Amino acid sequence: MCIECGCGEINHHHHDHEHDPGPKTLRVEEDLLAKNNRLAGLNRALFAERGVFVLNLVSSPGSGKTSLLEKTISDLKTELCFAVLEGDQQTANDANRIAATGAPVKQINTGAGCHLDAHMVGHGVEGFDLDAADILMIENVGNLVCPAEFDLGEQHKVVILSVTEGEDKPQKYPHMFRAADIMLINKIDLLPYLDFNLEQCRTYAQQVNPDIRIFELSCNSGEGLDSWYDWLRQATA
Repeated sequence: MCIECGCGEINHHHHDHEHDPGPKTLRVEEDLLAKNNRLAGLNRALFAERGVFVLNLVSSPGSGKTSLLEKTISDLKTELCFAVLEGDQQTANDANRIAATGAPVKQINTGAGCHLDAHMVGHGVEGFDLDAADILMIENVGNLVCPAEFDLGEQHKVVILSVTEGEDKPQKYPHMFRAADIMLINKIDLLPYLDFNLEQCRTYAQQVNPDIRIFELSCNSGEGLDSWYDWLRQATA
């Protein structure tokens, strides 16, 4: 986190600070990331041992992460076994929505924290029967800055961008779109009613990350979900 101001940032260049972090602060930040990466490695080894495919879902608040999870689990639960970790600063609202699908879910409240870390995830999965799970979905705190820095032990970061946001999000938050290798453009059923340039959004994302794989979909209309589902099936085969 940003030691000087407590804002939760790792990289000070993400936003403007009047203070100079100095070598001591940078050392603490480097130590925090090094500890997180060590724990992420342990998580990754555990998930590999249990044969669990792990996705870290990241986005701004309101992108439709929870709705996408609900729809995905409901449509695929006869084919794949899901477990879900829900990260939020407060409330268990999203976890209650996921529980209604029948999937095992655990809520992690971060308080003032703006992201999940590997330690939280390692403890969060302790109550799951990972041997029975095909996919662990981690719904991170709604934030396009801090979660980019923290490896949780996942196979893929999946960044979700709604068409109700600006198409320039990949330019504004390049660290997240560079860290993610899957991008879901959600709520495409609303495109006729919005001034959102879909092709420009794709171009911005590919400029930041030429290898990013992009799915365009809508939880509401169902458009594009089959391609997303096929990718999940192939990834867990």
